[in-house]
Amino acid sequence: MPQSLNKKINVQIENAIETYVHNLDNFKNIADNLTNDLMENEDLRKLIHSIKVRKKDPKHLKDKLERIARRNLSEKKPFRITAENLFSQINDLAGIRILHLHTKQMLEIHPAVLKVFREHFWTLIRKPVAYTWDIENKAFFQTLGIKAVFIPSQYTSVHYILKPKRETPMTCELQIRTLMEEVWGEVSHVINYPYETKNVHCKEQLRVLARIASGCTRLVDSIFESHKTK
Repeated sequence: MPQSLNKKINVQIENAIETYVHNLDNFKNIADNLTNDLMENEDLRKLIHSIKVRKKDPKHLKDKLERIARRNLSEKKPFRITAENLFSQINDLAGIRILHLHTKQMLEIHPAVLKVFREHFWTLIRKPVAYTWDIENKAFFQTLGIKAVFIPSQYTSVHYILKPKRETPMTCELQIRTLMEEVWGEVSHVINYPYETKNVHCKEQLRVLARIASGCTRLVDSIFESHKTK
């Protein structure tokens, strides 16, 4: 049973959600503008398999804020997210996901997206981060100058947090991953979001799926390496 929250925190969360709902069109515009800027780049278009755009569901935002509040309470920390600072505290209210075929494409994708950011005046509010559970992937991303963070959840994706170069606290999250990594991510999202499954069998099967997806990514990498040497 989730820990109950007091009235003050519940009101705080409801006010934050109301502010987000009132600004949904603004977040849509930011995500659409970034998508258009990325897709206008001819070099990048050749590398992208597909692109997804989404705004955070207000119900999912409520779940997220409640989880943060409960975690803070358990750690005896105050819950400081408010309607006034929501947009600077939560950076995935608008999101874009680029899917590509094989790992080595990041050698070209990463500099290409950085070029788009410069040319269209997008500001990176922090350095990009590659989340991965694969040691070899971690080493690869580090060679690109991307901070690599090892996490045990089998999640793999490169994250960029951006904002337009105008006076707005609104941000947009860009994720980049391979198609095989997306398969695991989509299945895991259904099973584990907003709350992690307690089913031991599902947990084990997701671990197996992560290894299969990683193996498939390596196979695709190998196919393209072989294709280059034909």
